[in-house]
Amino acid sequence: MTWRAMVLALLLALPPAEADAAQNRIVGVASVIDGDTIEIHGVRIRFFGIDAPEGGQQCRRPDGTPWRCGQQAALALQDHIGRRPIACTQRDIDRFRRVVAQCRLGNQDINGWLVAQGWAAAYVSFSRDYVAEERSARAAGIGVWSGEFIMPWDWRAGRRN
Repeated sequence: MTWRAMVLALLLALPPAEADAAQNRIVGVASVIDGDTIEIHGVRIRFFGIDAPEGGQQCRRPDGTPWRCGQQAALALQDHIGRRPIACTQRDIDRFRRVVAQCRLGNQDINGWLVAQGWAAAYVSFSRDYVAEERSARAAGIGVWSGEFIMPWDWRAGRRN
């Protein structure tokens, strides 16, 4: 092999220039863990800027009947994404060592979709990105906003105390 051929082979073996930007992206079919957490290729991903009710969390319907809103949020997410691949762009790593990311199904922001459908709240302690979606869902009285709902961060704090 000539010197030129070796250099060309080495250059072709290098990753493309976009590889650095792509390292913070995770793409694939997701398994739903709960209403704001998924797993792709063994990587746990927490949705950036939102907080969904916990799996065991209950809400109350307008007539006072309890319902498992946390479980319903996870089921709504699973029904929405199905087995279609999603792309997540990492924004951070949380204290549980999960990737915190903004995720998309095609051109749709899944984080925003969950909030707009009433299955999650804007997590304003970390971002104001989804405040408008929450305002619309509240006004429409859909999802968790159809009755009584304790914000997930408050519900978790109450469980710890």
